[in-house]
Amino acid sequence: MAENRETTSAPIILVPGFWLGAWAWDEVADALRADGHDVRAITLPGLNSVDTDRSRIKLADHVDAIVEAVEAAPAPAVLAVHSATGFSGYAASDRVPERIAAMVYVDTAPGIGTLDPDFKEIEKPMVWKEIEEEENLDGLSDEQKETFRQRAVPEPGGILRDAVTLTNDARRDIPSTLICTGYTSADYKDAVKKGYDFVAGLADLHDVTWVDLPTSHWPMWSRPRELAEIIGKVAVASGGR
Repeated sequence: MAENRETTSAPIILVPGFWLGAWAWDEVADALRADGHDVRAITLPGLNSVDTDRSRIKLADHVDAIVEAVEAAPAPAVLAVHSATGFSGYAASDRVPERIAAMVYVDTAPGIGTLDPDFKEIEKPMVWKEIEEEENLDGLSDEQKETFRQRAVPEPGGILRDAVTLTNDARRDIPSTLICTGYTSADYKDAVKKGYDFVAGLADLHDVTWVDLPTSHWPMWSRPRELAEIIGKVAVASGGR
């Protein structure tokens, strides 16, 4: 079956969250490719190296990069976004909804607005003490944590303080799967009721599937095989859309 999977499933684009590059998806991408899927993981502007000048990078640049990857796919793609890229990913779905067969939000949701409008710095480095205090690290090995610390790249400040205007209602019809890991689906639904920006787009969507996968906020490391299986099933279901 794997030999024919690329012709029967939608191509898959994987977008990492804060401080990460395409490498963060390696285990998931390898598992998907082994099952015959067409997969591309991308590194967003400013996240390729600690030495990169991030002073002029805007949220729009990240949206443009995602749109470029979607448009380069051979068919309408499954766009999987992690963590804070729920904002840029949702904005990309507004730009090219006809090129997206399905959205997959990995421990995130379609965000609207800004992450932190008061953030004034050029970049936001990863501070491990804050990660330990604020995020779910269940299932991550000491080696994985050390790799994260060593390979983390500061996030461009513009990503936190910028917002993108959404104009295309067709984005609302894109089938969307929310894979809830560090937080449960019940937590996300409660966040919608409380009006948080990072889930604001959920109220607009017409086709939402909820999947609970209890583990860390970085399931591509703590449960890569299970995450790949879920994304792969979405790709198969989305083939030909």
